[in-house]
Amino acid sequence: MPTYATAEDYTDYTGKPGPDDIARRLARASERVDELLSNAIYETTAEGVAVDPVLKDAITRATCAQAAWTLAVGDEFGTTSAFKNVSMGSVRLARVDTKTGEAPRYAQDAVSILLQAGFLIAVMTW
Repeated sequence: MPTYATAEDYTDYTGKPGPDDIARRLARASERVDELLSNAIYETTAEGVAVDPVLKDAITRATCAQAAWTLAVGDEFGTTSAFKNVSMGSVRLARVDTKTGEAPRYAQDAVSILLQAGFLIAVMTW
């Protein structure tokens, strides 16, 4: 599986350098982006990278957004998506989507980038 972004891409996207382990974090973020793209159809290179430069850019930015989000929320592996509430001593966290009652697994910015690029279909519920 390819890693869709580099440390330089991350710095360009966020405006600041990533942590020392940014390459590993971008690889993990690439796995999440792959999940979002599981039904997408687009031409790729032998390495699995989008051929179309616009689509490639969207995937790179979505990967950077996913990595930045997991760094911001401190949940690189998506473990809090399995819990509604987390308690550690006197600290109590509730990370739940108000619509679904579930903790988010994907960065909203990553989803928006892929949606605008045409990879995803918006589902509206009224």
